[in-house]
Amino acid sequence: MARVVLALVLALAVTATAAAQPTSGAPERAATGQGLVIGGIVRSAKGCAPLRAAQLEWWSADGRGEYHDELRATQRTGADGAFRYETVSPGRYPGRPPHLHVKISAPGHRTLVTQLYPHDGQRAIATDFVLAAE
Repeated sequence: MARVVLALVLALAVTATAAAQPTSGAPERAATGQGLVIGGIVRSAKGCAPLRAAQLEWWSADGRGEYHDELRATQRTGADGAFRYETVSPGRYPGRPPHLHVKISAPGHRTLVTQLYPHDGQRAIATDFVLAAE
């Protein structure tokens, strides 16, 4: 019985991990739903200068904890390094609290892959991402 439960837990973890990977080529768009807005500036660690045309790739689970292409997006920052992304509140899947994934890249800088963890009922997140120079 313990082996069956362990196998099930491992299978769920592998499935969730595979689904939680970024998908290159996600459509360029600033919204994949409504309810949660994330905004801020992508900056360089060198002098905190805003990074123009930095690429952000977003993905998250729906309310049932399932990943779908409809909740994947790519966008680029403006000349001021600013971004704004709107989506549905992320769902929970086994072993993880609700979260959004984001991968940020810019020429001459190290790529950052991280997650944001909104609180229940949170409608906005203001955050800056700082990339280290290569």
